[in-house]
Amino acid sequence: MIEMELLGVQVEIPSNSPMLLLKELSGAGRVLPIVIDGPEAQAIYRGIEGIRMARPLTHDLVLALLEEIGAKISKVVITELRERTFFAEIQLDLNGKSHVVSARPSDAIALAVRREIPIYAQQVVLAAAGQIIETPLGDFDNVEADAPVEEIAPDELLDEFKEFLDGLNPDDFS
Repeated sequence: MIEMELLGVQVEIPSNSPMLLLKELSGAGRVLPIVIDGPEAQAIYRGIEGIRMARPLTHDLVLALLEEIGAKISKVVITELRERTFFAEIQLDLNGKSHVVSARPSDAIALAVRREIPIYAQQVVLAAAGQIIETPLGDFDNVEADAPVEEIAPDELLDEFKEFLDGLNPDDFS
């Protein structure tokens, strides 16, 4: 299991499909793109931005119910990619027992961003769908040991990833 960081949610052009982007925290730095539905994209965005509605929406309600009964989500895990569909699990603790609930990744992540719950992906999922984004750092062979390393802005990283995604088609995942 590899810990992931949510880079954000964006709409891909020309398909106009919302996509969430998870980045591996350590190791190869792979990015895991997951196409999601519009309402879940909005829910994740509201969670990232801390936007609260006058009345609780679905993900806020689920968290309130869990908290009311004393359950705590320990982590969410992207567990599987089967026939171009991602699967996730919400792992929670209740009364000293661990429980696992199957979920769509978008719903699990919408919950996770509201409570800063760690997000993980199974290695097999990253091996199947993770993408390494080439960085424009150049040639490392002639770099001095104490030379400053050029930092890549997150926006530049996302732009490069968008270019990569634009070149994909559904047959690439079969």
